[in-house]
Amino acid sequence: MSTAETCVVVGATGAMGTVFTRRLVARGMRVLAVGRRAEELEQLAATDELIVPCAADIAEDWSVDAIRACLDGPVRLAVFAAGLPVRGSADAIEPSLLATAANIKVAGTVRLLRAVRDHLADGSRFVAIAGSLGLEPGPLDAGPGTANAALFNLMRQIGALYGPRGVTVHTIAPGPIDTPRLRAFVDTESRETGAAAQEIWDRYTAKTSLGRLPTLDEIAWLVEILLEPQAAVLHGSVLNADGGTRHGIQ
Repeated sequence: MSTAETCVVVGATGAMGTVFTRRLVARGMRVLAVGRRAEELEQLAATDELIVPCAADIAEDWSVDAIRACLDGPVRLAVFAAGLPVRGSADAIEPSLLATAANIKVAGTVRLLRAVRDHLADGSRFVAIAGSLGLEPGPLDAGPGTANAALFNLMRQIGALYGPRGVTVHTIAPGPIDTPRLRAFVDTESRETGAAAQEIWDRYTAKTSLGRLPTLDEIAWLVEILLEPQAAVLHGSVLNADGGTRHGIQ
């Protein structure tokens, strides 16, 4: 078995996962990049020899064996960064899509844990990207609000289970992030409603006390600093990287 440490990124070809992967390899870390589309993974892997592609659908149980088969040494950090494809209020969402959301976010996190657990050691980090909607959902957020609330609960359970083994567990909860995907949503809403795109964008930023949305690089920085030994003190924490969107007290 190799003694080289590996970071595992699920959702590596998404906007967030790609930035995570690139920042980790910039630190000299070998990254197992997990995603559903082999072609996109190969394109990402071609950018750096430290990136190892792993085609696996985290929404399926077989992904556990697929990820595990790609590991040959200790896992320094495993991060779940897969996004959700479901939207809508409790009035509008197809009820079965709530199960889809839970299968990706909650069961997917368990699948990642099962895949890496034999490679976790004292000082390893297990990380999930949740979202502020799991703590303070809006009226249109049935899928992400419900799934992320369950993920917060699950990560506390994993923290209680793995903390005594020296594996620290961390949940990062960004609000809306300045991404191409969000800007595409804004453009779509603008076309559908006739409202100016800037007006819609201003509505997002007005919810933050910072006055702007966090960037992908800022969220990736949070993941990166978890590699530091001192980050063990953050075990069990929820890191609310939302630019001041969340106003309630946990």
